[in-house]
Amino acid sequence: MRLQRRLVAIPSAVGVPLTRPRVWRRSGTCGSRRQVVRGIGGLTRSLSEGPQEPPLSHLTIPEHFASVVSKHGDRPAVISRSPTAGQDALPDISSDHIPAALETRLTYEALDLVSNSLARSLRSLGVKKGDRVAVSLGNCLEFASLTYAIFKLGAILVPLNPGFNAKQVTAALNHLGAKVLIIGAVTDLAYKPCRGRSNLPLLRAIVPDLDSGKVEAPNVPTLEKVVLVDNSSSHPLVSFPKPSRCRSLTPFTSMFEGFAPRPPLSSTRPIVPDAGLSPSDTINIQFTSGTTSHPKAAMLSHTSILNNGALIGNNMSLSPQDLIVCPPPLFHCFGCVLGYMATATHGAAILFPSPAFDPLASIRMVADHRATGLYGVATMFVAMLELVATQSNLSNPLISSSKLRDFPSHLRKGIAAGSSVPESLMRKLYSTLGLEELVICYGMTETAPVSCMTTPHDTFSKRTTSVGKVMPHTKVKIVDPVNRSRILPVGERGELAAAGYLVMKGYWGDQARTEEVRIAESDGEVWMYSGDEASMDSDGYVEITGRIKDLIIRGGENIHPLEIENCLFQHPLIAEASVVGVPDERYGESVGVFVIVHKGVQLVEGEKEQGEEKGLGPWPKGKGEGKVLTKEEVRRWVGEHLSGHLIPKHVWWVDEYPKTSSGKIQKFKLREMAKELAGGTGKV
Repeated sequence: MRLQRRLVAIPSAVGVPLTRPRVWRRSGTCGSRRQVVRGIGGLTRSLSEGPQEPPLSHLTIPEHFASVVSKHGDRPAVISRSPTAGQDALPDISSDHIPAALETRLTYEALDLVSNSLARSLRSLGVKKGDRVAVSLGNCLEFASLTYAIFKLGAILVPLNPGFNAKQVTAALNHLGAKVLIIGAVTDLAYKPCRGRSNLPLLRAIVPDLDSGKVEAPNVPTLEKVVLVDNSSSHPLVSFPKPSRCRSLTPFTSMFEGFAPRPPLSSTRPIVPDAGLSPSDTINIQFTSGTTSHPKAAMLSHTSILNNGALIGNNMSLSPQDLIVCPPPLFHCFGCVLGYMATATHGAAILFPSPAFDPLASIRMVADHRATGLYGVATMFVAMLELVATQSNLSNPLISSSKLRDFPSHLRKGIAAGSSVPESLMRKLYSTLGLEELVICYGMTETAPVSCMTTPHDTFSKRTTSVGKVMPHTKVKIVDPVNRSRILPVGERGELAAAGYLVMKGYWGDQARTEEVRIAESDGEVWMYSGDEASMDSDGYVEITGRIKDLIIRGGENIHPLEIENCLFQHPLIAEASVVGVPDERYGESVGVFVIVHKGVQLVEGEKEQGEEKGLGPWPKGKGEGKVLTKEEVRRWVGEHLSGHLIPKHVWWVDEYPKTSSGKIQKFKLREMAKELAGGTGKV
C-alpha cells in the first residue's frame, strides 16, 4: 500500500534507475542511536526521528483488546449497514423487491463475545496458531468479528480483495498455504450497490464439487474448509443457490451462538490459544495493493499493527465519543489499521456505510449518526462532494438539505490517504463537509502502514503541502536512490526509507524481494525502502513528490507527474487527471494525461492539436466557466500555469481509471494504455 502521495511544486530530481544498494554505515556522533544531526535552524541532513513518547505497547492485540473491553464495554464498537439502492440503480426489478438497508451494531462487550464464539468455531474447524485464514469480504460485521476471532487463536489473518477472480484467489491461497477461506456469496461492487458479482463460478473453480459434503480443492491442496457468508439477499439480481445445496461449504451462521436474551456461558470465557502468543508474532499478511503488476505478501506483527493504530488515533485525538465513518476497505491497511485499529485502541466507534464504497451510503451514514469523522481517498471524497452538491440542488433530495448543512457542526475529524489530495480539494472538504481537523497519512503496507502524518495542530500550509513529520518510535531518511548509503542534505529529493517497530518481518515466501527493500544496517537498524521520491525540510516535514519509477524524462529533463496533475485538478471542469510518460521518438518520453471531467461537462473531439512547443496565449475570458472542454484547452491551462515542456502532448478522455480497491491509480496499466493510444486521436 502507498498512502498519501502529496502534491508540491517540483523542479528537478534524480532520474536514474535504481541499483542494488550498498549498506549505509554511519560513523561518529551521527551513528549513535536516536542521534539526529541538527543545525541552528533545525535538521541539516534528511534524517529525522520521532519522539519516544508515548511508550510502545508490548501487549498482543487480544490482550490490549481485553483492556479496551473492560473500559468501554458498553460503548458502540462497530456499526454496519448492508447495501441498498434506489429504483434508478435497480431498474430491472420492482420497487417491492429492492432490499432496504439493514443496520447492525456491536458494543465492545458484544464484539468480544461474538469473536469468542467465532474463535471456538474456527478451532473446531482445525485452525490453530500460525495457520493462515483467508477472508474475502467487504466492510461488514462478519469481517470485523472475524478479525479478533483469528487474532485470539494466534492464527494469521489474510485479507483478500473480494474483487479477486478465481485465478488470483487460487494463487494467493497457494502462495500462503491457506487452510481456511471465508468468502461472501456475492462480491459487492463499488458505486454499484446491490448489483454485485456472484462468487459461484469462483467457488466452483476452487472446489469443483460443491455438493459432495467435503472440500476437495485439487488446485489448492492446503485448503481444508470454505466458509460461506450468505449475503445474497442484498443482491436481488445476482444468482446464487441456497447454501443448503452447497454441502461442501460451511455456513457462516453455523459458527456463532445467539446472544439473546443472554450470551451463553461458553462465550464469556476467554479464548486460550493452543500455543502462547507473542507481540512479535506475525498476525496479519497483507497483499500489497497492486499499483505494480506484482503484489507481494507483507508479514505484520501484533506490535506493528497495534502500535501504529494507537499512534494514529493519538494524532487524531480520537476518543470514545467519536463515530468514524470508514468507506476504505477492511482488506486494506487503510481500513484495518487507520480505521479499525485506530478506533478500537481508543474506544471509538467505526461505522461501515456499505460493504463496498457507495458515496450516497457514506453521506447518509454521516448524516444519520451525526458522525464526527470521515475517511477516504481523493476519488472517494470527490464522489461524495459531487453527491452533496447534486443533492443540494434537488427538490426531493435523498438526504435532507438541513442534514447536509449541519455537517460542519458535527463532522470535523478524518484521514485523507491512498493517493494525492490537492490543496483545492482539501479546502472543499473543510468548507463543505466541515473536516477542519482532517489529517494526511503517508506510508506503505510494509510499514504497517503509517510512517509520517500531519496533525490537526499543524499549520494549514504544512497540512496541505506535506505528509507531516515522522511518527513516534520511527525514523525516516531521504537517500540517494543510486547510492542508498548517502543521506541527502535537507531540501534535496531522493528515496524515502523508514525504520522502527513498524517495519514488516518480510514478504512471505519471497526472500529475494524482501532483501531488495528491507535492509539491515551495520548497527542492526532495519530500513524499509519505499521507492517513493521525497524531500525533507529543516523542521522535519516530508513532502512526497511521486514514485521514482513514474518520473518522466523528456529530452533529458525530469518531469514529475504530480506537478501537472495538481495543476489540472484546479481546472473548474476537471475532476481528476493522471499523467504518465509516453514513448517518444524525438524526446525519449513525452507527457500524456488521462482526464476525467465533472458531470455535465461536454467533451469536444477533433479540434486542432496544439504542439508542445507553440506559445499559448492567455486563457480566454470565461472559458473556464463553461461546460465544454477541449484537448486544446487542457493544454492551454497547463501552459498558462506551468512551463512549456510540461504541456501534455497527448490528452485522452476517460470515465474511470484502473485502480486498486483502495482507490489508488494503477499507473503501470495507464502506461500500457498510453502506448496503444499514442498513435491515435484517442477517446478510450
